[in-house]
Amino acid sequence: MNNEKTLKEDALYYHAKGRPGKIEVIPSKEYANQRDLSLAYSPGVAEPCLAIQANPEDAYKYTAKGNLVAVISNGTAVLGLGDIGAMAGKPVMEGKGLLFKIYADIDVFDIELNTKNVEEFIRTVKILEPTFGGVNLEDISAPDCFEIEERLKKELNIPVMHDDQHGTAIISAASLLNALELMEKKIEDVKIIINGAGASAISCTRLYNALGAKKENIFMFDSKGLIHPDRTNLDGRKPEFANRNMPLETSLADAVNGADVFVGLSKGNVLTKEMVKTMAPNCIVFALANPTPEISYPDAIEAREDIIVATGRSDYPNQVNNVLGFPYIFRGALDVRASEINEEMKLAAVRALAELARKPVPDMVNMAYSEVNLSFGKNYIIPKPVDPRLLTAVAPAVAKAAMETGVAKFPISDWEKYENQLTKRLGLDNTLTKAIINKAKKSPKKVVFADAENLNVLKAVQQIIQEKIAFPILLGNKQKIKSLLEENHIEFNTNVEIIDPKEPTSEAEKQRLTDFGNIYFEKRKRKGLTYPDTVNFVTRRSFYGSLMVETGLADTMVGGQTRSYPETIKPAIQIIGPAEGVNKISSMFIVMSKFGPLFLADATINFDPTVDDLVEITELCCKEVQKFNIKPRIALVTYSNFGSVPNGPAPMKLREAVSILKSKHPGMIVDGEMQAHLAFDTELLKESHPFSDLVDGHANTLIFPNLSSANIAYNLLKEIAGLEKIGPIMLGLKKPVQVLQLGASVREIVNMTAISVVDASNKP
Repeated sequence: MNNEKTLKEDALYYHAKGRPGKIEVIPSKEYANQRDLSLAYSPGVAEPCLAIQANPEDAYKYTAKGNLVAVISNGTAVLGLGDIGAMAGKPVMEGKGLLFKIYADIDVFDIELNTKNVEEFIRTVKILEPTFGGVNLEDISAPDCFEIEERLKKELNIPVMHDDQHGTAIISAASLLNALELMEKKIEDVKIIINGAGASAISCTRLYNALGAKKENIFMFDSKGLIHPDRTNLDGRKPEFANRNMPLETSLADAVNGADVFVGLSKGNVLTKEMVKTMAPNCIVFALANPTPEISYPDAIEAREDIIVATGRSDYPNQVNNVLGFPYIFRGALDVRASEINEEMKLAAVRALAELARKPVPDMVNMAYSEVNLSFGKNYIIPKPVDPRLLTAVAPAVAKAAMETGVAKFPISDWEKYENQLTKRLGLDNTLTKAIINKAKKSPKKVVFADAENLNVLKAVQQIIQEKIAFPILLGNKQKIKSLLEENHIEFNTNVEIIDPKEPTSEAEKQRLTDFGNIYFEKRKRKGLTYPDTVNFVTRRSFYGSLMVETGLADTMVGGQTRSYPETIKPAIQIIGPAEGVNKISSMFIVMSKFGPLFLADATINFDPTVDDLVEITELCCKEVQKFNIKPRIALVTYSNFGSVPNGPAPMKLREAVSILKSKHPGMIVDGEMQAHLAFDTELLKESHPFSDLVDGHANTLIFPNLSSANIAYNLLKEIAGLEKIGPIMLGLKKPVQVLQLGASVREIVNMTAISVVDASNKP
């Protein structure tokens, strides 16, 4: 099975599993009893209805309108698929809704219109206006998209944007400003070649022109050649950029000669290395066709040293990605209730993105791309999509531009408060998970899977190989594993070593068992182990995998999918043991909450830790959190607040641990004992306990007095709140081993493998 077929099956399964599709509607108010329902509907709902009738602007106060965007398409220009129809385009529109939600916390209804009639399309959107705070037009073919957007912008009183036109324009314009600055060129002086004349190309060129590029220096090509005044076959908006400063018969190769900038919005492999070599010194190439650029990044770099290259691909520097723009532009427009998205708002987004790329890069972003220090330069001219600052940089800039141009109906006066509100929305993102996986990809390691006779493990291994996260080694019965692979149409497309410890098939494997037995015996001979028992132990997969890690045959092990937690962790502790200076091995969970990632310890190993144990658990947890380039803010939580229960055993223990931690680590942000809610309610904390280390920001790391309380808290969070989780992550082992929970999902196995790879990369 090739990668394309595997991707097809995975994609179909992804969209069909559980609740079909990618989005759902979730109530945002209480509905548990009859009174709740009487307020939500009859008779209570009459009151907001009457209020809105008296003042239509109250719809933003009493309904979801102010945070609701319509993603509307007729399916005539879907991604690279073309005119596939409204129904077939629905998965793309749902996907756009997903991006709006995860990047800017904007709710979306996707609407697919089964019409190619421009008037019918416009009429339908117009009569939907009362429902929405904004309209994102998507995947509509040119030239209809121009007329539809222009008409709707004039005839609606809410913001409208066709992202296919303006998204690439905004991101590429920001990239162009920064590239020109690095090349020490002025936009009004450069010669620009635009290859492509569709909606995106027209919008890009308009925006470059608005930033100062001169039309006489811009030469646009479509599939028939140069856009020239003497051509008789120019349709749509192409005549706007007709330029007679080159002869009609000029080829793309001739036009590129001496050009400062090439922007490709066409198809792959139309720009050759030879053509790039003829460009002006310190040239700029934006090859934005996807998935195959007009020229590949390696070819462009090979052709010229004095070049800046951007593409639409994520596997090379300088990705021009629309997700850098539309979520944040609509966020800013909605938050001031803008009546439109005008040119000034788009230019504000351009400048905000360009400025953000010039600022120091957060550690989280460096971690995601395994960079020591990303910085403004030829390989970093535009922010990365995982940059958490995008929301607080772009949305306020757009909102301010709306206010300055008089299209904002609800001006913002307290910008600090507004940015704090935006920051709270960032907790909805899974930035940390993406950062961990991206970092693992940069330095994949050998990972031995102790439970390979499991379908979820094999599916996860397939994904791990495809995403180049690790080099897997599988432990289990070879025939059973191969049968599972065949029955479920799973292929790895690379050689994966399968080892059955119980049935060695070569002399090398038999010798390895003997060696492993000797190693294990030496470690446990004075702890009750007899030599004849060693074979019984080392043929068990969790023991065998731990011995592979101990001897360097693997960098790390992932196990526990089909066995109890103690069965997997016990051999790791016995064989690998604690790191130097560690007395108490512990564990940590990560849950992705609305407050951002939360780190919880210890929920799996230590039943009733002593004060000294709690100090060490906190120190290990603190070090692990710092590996994710996050500053730990630690709360030791129980049922008492700073001595309110003076003689309780758990509070006393935590109180003493905090005292020791503050003494040993003066710079550590740690406090307690406190009740769990107080660790997040900073206003209440400031009012009641203004001396606390946590008054300036909520905790992100929770330490519990015992296993019972930690495990209960973790399981309640993950089950009732439905939060994404990673863990348990083992802390304090000499070499990394990660233990899955029984029945872990494919996603959880992949995440834990990435954690394990990153941990192995950090080991000396």
